[in-house]
Amino acid sequence: MPTSISPDEFRAAMARFPGVVTIVTTAREGERLGVTATAVSSVTAEPPSILVCLNKRTGTCAVVSETGRFGVNLLTEPARDLALRFAGAGGVTGPAKFDRGNWTRDECGLPCLADALVSLSCDVSERIEASSHMIFIGRIRSVRLGEGRPLLYERSVFRGLAPVAA
Repeated sequence: MPTSISPDEFRAAMARFPGVVTIVTTAREGERLGVTATAVSSVTAEPPSILVCLNKRTGTCAVVSETGRFGVNLLTEPARDLALRFAGAGGVTGPAKFDRGNWTRDECGLPCLADALVSLSCDVSERIEASSHMIFIGRIRSVRLGEGRPLLYERSVFRGLAPVAA
């Protein structure tokens, strides 16, 4: 059944869904890659798993497909510039994206942002091709919890959380 929704209408609708801002990372033979992503969601608690959607044109997607491993770093409010950098702002690409931020390697060898609110290391358990994107479901191998408030993205603007009065 054909859809009557245009890509612009779809984007306008999806922009109203606030999303947490993450950097999905991977590594291959010492090369680090990463991309900003808001299409990230929990899947199941048993086994602990999460999904990420990555554009098939990115090097990050290619290396996750090849290695079967990825990390998810939930950004805090002060990390707006880092989110833009990993989204390709300013033309920064590939490993040069990691020149900013306090990056370490986790026990799986994946790039891990030291001041992320949450960092997860995952092994790909399933992959689904969806037009221009790949959906990776990853079984979570390790979790590191940090402090702060999550960075959100809604209507093309970075936002923070504010407490709601009771």
